Amino acid sequence: MKTAINESAENYLETILVLSKTLPVVRSVDIANELGYKKSSVSVAMKNLRKKNHITVTDAGFIYLTDAGREIAEMIYERHRFLTDWLVRLGVSEEIASEDACKIEHVISKESFEAIKKHVH
Repeated sequence: MKTAINESAENYLETILVLSKTLPVVRSVDIANELGYKKSSVSVAMKNLRKKNHITVTDAGFIYLTDAGREIAEMIYERHRFLTDWLVRLGVSEEIASEDACKIEHVISKESFEAIKKHVH
């Protein structure tokens, strides 16, 4: 069963995951800077992700993925990396491949993604 989560929320979760790989802690300001969004927009999004139990936020403002949030983030991140790499190997420029992968990763079904992965490997 697919959890009802929108593309924007998936992007935020993926961004938190990616930032957590390079930063000691992730804060709203880091997410805003990474995505080029206003801090107020990120604040609203973090509140919504917290309500859905996809993240926890400490009193100091440090953002951590919950197990549920991490599962979604890792799924999206895997799709992004795989689709970008696949498109680059097909001759698409890195920039366009990454942009297109970002669009595809949110709408492709698990079944179709697995079939593409199986075909490519």
